[in-house]
Amino acid sequence: MDRKAPTEMTDEEFERQYVAARKRHEDYRRAGLLATSVQYDERAHRFVLELTNGYSLGVPVSTLPHLANATATQLHSVELITDDALEIASLDAHYSVPGLVLAMSAREIGRRGGASTSPRKQRASRANGKKGGRPRKAPG
Repeated sequence: MDRKAPTEMTDEEFERQYVAARKRHEDYRRAGLLATSVQYDERAHRFVLELTNGYSLGVPVSTLPHLANATATQLHSVELITDDALEIASLDAHYSVPGLVLAMSAREIGRRGGASTSPRKQRASRANGKKGGRPRKAPG
């Protein structure tokens, strides 16, 4: 395998990337994609993120497969290490706050979309019912 030697970055390029990263971070903050705090809610078995736009977001632990065997004590040790990352050090688990916010938003949009009852969807459902309904799943 032929590897290229790392190239040195000019001061101008570094400054350009730094300014772009700071702007992106500010855009995330305004959009509520960053957190001001996180805590584990044991009763609901979820992490509660307080976001920079004033909203709270509950993230069910069940949506984070790497935490399936975590104890309540381990989950209570969750920390916000920066406004865009949380960590459970004892499990070496790290999560992106923007990633969690966007994943939970996409899940909710999908749930709501599947529950929509437009006239077109109602007609399709009725037509399907006249044919005997949804086909049964094959066993196995």
